[in-house]
Amino acid sequence: MRRSLDEHLAWLEEEIDQLEDGIIAAIARSPACQARADLLRSVPGIGPVTAASLLALLPELGALGSKAVASLAGVAPVAHDSGGMRGRRTIWGGRKPVRNVLYMATLVATRHNPKIGAFYRRLREAGKAPKLALTACMRTLLVILNAMLKAGKPWEARQAA
Repeated sequence: MRRSLDEHLAWLEEEIDQLEDGIIAAIARSPACQARADLLRSVPGIGPVTAASLLALLPELGALGSKAVASLAGVAPVAHDSGGMRGRRTIWGGRKPVRNVLYMATLVATRHNPKIGAFYRRLREAGKAPKLALTACMRTLLVILNAMLKAGKPWEARQAA
């Protein structure tokens, strides 16, 4: 039974590798898609998986405003107010796979991207919860990526200052 499971896992890993190679090849075949992927990958914290995922799952990136893109990704704060009561803002809705990809990219960006890292530390020092600070960084990272694709300009280190 164990040998059969090991063979099946090896087959699945091979299939995943072939799919990843196919995705990379598909992006490389399209000059426009490759240019967008290169712009995304110029940001510290954004790797090939994140770039490919964002291109596939959020094709509107770079074509809409920051609020609309944040809503599509599900990282826009939604108010829970009624009458005079003001509830907490939470995120929900949107495209969960995009949110998952952004979460992992933001974790990396808090360590390797000077702008996102400084923003995260500032929120934590202000007493914000770690998840809340990370969610705010997710939105900030998405807004930066959207603006870069809209302008067609890569990340520059001086943007972090």
